[in-house]
Amino acid sequence: MIRITITLFLMLQIHNVAAQTDDEKQIRTIYDLALTKGKTYGWLNYLSNQIGGRLSGSVQAEQAVNYTKAQLDSLGLDKVWLQPVMVPKWVRGTPEFAYLENKPGYTSNVPICALGGSVATPPGGVKAEVVEVKSLEELETLGRDKIQGKIVFFNRPMDARLLNTFRAYGGAVDQRSKGAAEAAKYGAVGVIVRSMNLRLDDNPHTGSTNYGDLPEKDRIPAAAISTNGAEFLSTTLKLNPKILFYFKLNCKQLEDVQSYNVIGEIKGSTRPEEVMVVGGHLDSWDLGDGAHDDGAGCVQSMEVLRLLKLSGYKPKRTIRVVLFMNEENGLRGGRKYASEADINGEKHVFALESDAGGFTPRGFSFDSSESDFNTLLSWKQLFEPYHSAEFTRGGGGADIGPLKKPGIVLAGLRPDSQRYFAHHHAQNDTFEHVNRRELELGAAAMTSLIYLADKYELGSAQ
Repeated sequence: MIRITITLFLMLQIHNVAAQTDDEKQIRTIYDLALTKGKTYGWLNYLSNQIGGRLSGSVQAEQAVNYTKAQLDSLGLDKVWLQPVMVPKWVRGTPEFAYLENKPGYTSNVPICALGGSVATPPGGVKAEVVEVKSLEELETLGRDKIQGKIVFFNRPMDARLLNTFRAYGGAVDQRSKGAAEAAKYGAVGVIVRSMNLRLDDNPHTGSTNYGDLPEKDRIPAAAISTNGAEFLSTTLKLNPKILFYFKLNCKQLEDVQSYNVIGEIKGSTRPEEVMVVGGHLDSWDLGDGAHDDGAGCVQSMEVLRLLKLSGYKPKRTIRVVLFMNEENGLRGGRKYASEADINGEKHVFALESDAGGFTPRGFSFDSSESDFNTLLSWKQLFEPYHSAEFTRGGGGADIGPLKKPGIVLAGLRPDSQRYFAHHHAQNDTFEHVNRRELELGAAAMTSLIYLADKYELGSAQ
């Protein structure tokens, strides 16, 4: 009996070593192809430099839809199509303008930009005294007596002590997303928000503000100020609390327009009814060209399917790339995709999103069952040679979030995050700040994870 047990154990060990070697070889092939025959950089170059910023509902967003569909068509996938989705159309208008006035005739210009979804100022702009606050709670404490008729200046920096810069962002972003709606309740005439940026520079960073159910007549204009501008405004207020701040926004919310999610797939060979998604969002803000957020994620996701085909791997399940529209100011594309999947009775078992920039990949975060996460942890050693083995619990991403159901595994690529918020939603989110090799390494890491999740049938169909 002991001999039989030992023999079986040795046979299992030999099988595991052989399987591990096969996986190592396949992943090495994926990385070699990505780093020597990659397409991501060329695709991103076109999206960034030939099309530019792809704000939802814009001509550039439409051009991006047509371009990426054409590229997916050229890959020889089993199916490529456009999924219609109605999206909001907000336009920035002519450039914003702002200054501080210490006394009549003595002004200092500061860099601002309208927050996405903001209403415009009156044609002559807004000029008022400023109340600086650090939080929504402080705003409530001050109340209407201190706020009415003034501009509220939200000046809570991202926490530089946090190595995870996305946590720092999460700890500060409520003032941008909710600040205007809350300040309006206390009679403020406008809102200025410190940019979500860890470094001091002159680039204002946009992003959505949400008025919720606040009546349109009660909505107030909201803008971001650069971090240097925020420091200057805060210091000046300490010297002279009676300074006036002037700003003018020319933005406008138009009627919704039709756009599309861009989708392509390789049909599964043995389990075609089980769907695995990899994707990013095709829209971006309009200040830069959206290279990191999220052109990088889109081209990496397209590359996953190309690399799988080029490597000769035939997936068991259907592998689908989805380039979602309207993540930045509505999440309409992600919601529409999940809704259509439900209507069509599709069985999604795994979804991977890249929406954290095209920097060096460090690993992945996962929203999964305990047993699936343990399986994922057993693959870490395969990613260690590529320095992408940080596997943690966490969310997958905004666009794949609506797919969440019991049994599905949601994953997010996690690149090095230290430089990301220097570019996020700002005019310097441009192609020149993306490193080709880092971009390709991210695509290779994503492809390797998709390969393993398919081969070992991670997740379970519902």
